[in-house]
Amino acid sequence: MTPHHLTLTDHACEGYDTHAKMNPPLREAADVAALRAALKAGVIDCIASDHAPHSYDEKEAAFDDAPFGIVGLETAFAVAHTELVRGGVLTLPELIARMSTEPAKIFHLPGGTLAVGAPADVVVLDPARAVTVDAAAFRSKSRNTPFGGRVLSGRAVLTLVAGKTVHDVAASAAP
Repeated sequence: MTPHHLTLTDHACEGYDTHAKMNPPLREAADVAALRAALKAGVIDCIASDHAPHSYDEKEAAFDDAPFGIVGLETAFAVAHTELVRGGVLTLPELIARMSTEPAKIFHLPGGTLAVGAPADVVVLDPARAVTVDAAAFRSKSRNTPFGGRVLSGRAVLTLVAGKTVHDVAASAAP
């Protein structure tokens, strides 16, 4: 399941906003509520970014001609934390499990834990950090997001892959 399908309804497509055009398409509020209930009950085990970037020109086409998909990686945790944890659907440990240990377990990947010998893939989160979604500041080459301008809570401040720093908010903020 994706953060956008757990938080947005078909109203995001009003005005034929191609930044909200995705597959499967967004549904009504009752469907979002059902997905959230299934997530809470454990019927849905994982939350994934569904990162599907597209160029500006591709998404600026007529709604029917524009490709499906949005940039999901850079907003996934903050959207899920804001809407699902602060919204009372999941606890923070449940959200972290659904975005890390559960997918690793399901796909039989060696990561997803802090166990000795496991890959040193670690994300340090600041759940209290407010961030305004600014697509122009994305590291992705794409900007297609329906969350532009929204204030969200939570941010990945440090990411290690195989023990090497690949993202550090403090380092990128330095002059």
